[in-house]
Amino acid sequence: MKKLIPILVFLAMVISACGTKQAPVVALPTINAASYPTVQASQPASNQSVGGFDIGLQRAWRDGKMVYANVCFALPDQANWTIWSAHFDYSGQSVTDFSASLLSTQNASNGQPGKRWDRVSFYVPPDADLSSASLVIESIGAYPTQDEYCSLYMPKIQQTLNQRGIAITLDCKANAKGAMTMQIVSKPASMSQDDAEKFIYSDEFYTVKGPWTFAVNLGQ
Repeated sequence: MKKLIPILVFLAMVISACGTKQAPVVALPTINAASYPTVQASQPASNQSVGGFDIGLQRAWRDGKMVYANVCFALPDQANWTIWSAHFDYSGQSVTDFSASLLSTQNASNGQPGKRWDRVSFYVPPDADLSSASLVIESIGAYPTQDEYCSLYMPKIQQTLNQRGIAITLDCKANAKGAMTMQIVSKPASMSQDDAEKFIYSDEFYTVKGPWTFAVNLGQ
């Protein structure tokens, strides 16, 4: 029994030490609501025309760490066009990562093309000076399906090849599954299949390039 007393005393000391050990105090950041401003651009809606193609900026605003802009453009054809490339510039910085989402569309009617409204958004630091910023839409695009290559794009691609003197002939034929696909039926013997496909699948046939630049003041 006497041998157990020192052991029990030792265990009591260990338990007491573990129980009285204080966890370190972690300082949590204080969020200042004023550092996450919400600012509406003071400029009225505006349109920019490049190469006869118009894009309109209807609204731009800053909400905390995000910049949003609603833009509108006429649809070149029936494909699913959207903002293909864009960037937001401020204070010597350029934000190229963005997201684009569909707001609404309007079908073509009475000879007028359809329209599409998209919202683009960019992340910016909450303390960024956006008093002299600009939204730049570099291009819009619509990545075509194989069916759209035949129904929408092949005539335009063939016309461009003919105008450039590139001796590639295209046709739409059914593949093994019965779906119509655009195919190369003839090309110069000196041209590889890969080089021929680079011509006909170039993004120039399903993009419209700007740039369209809109100056915005979203505060400091």
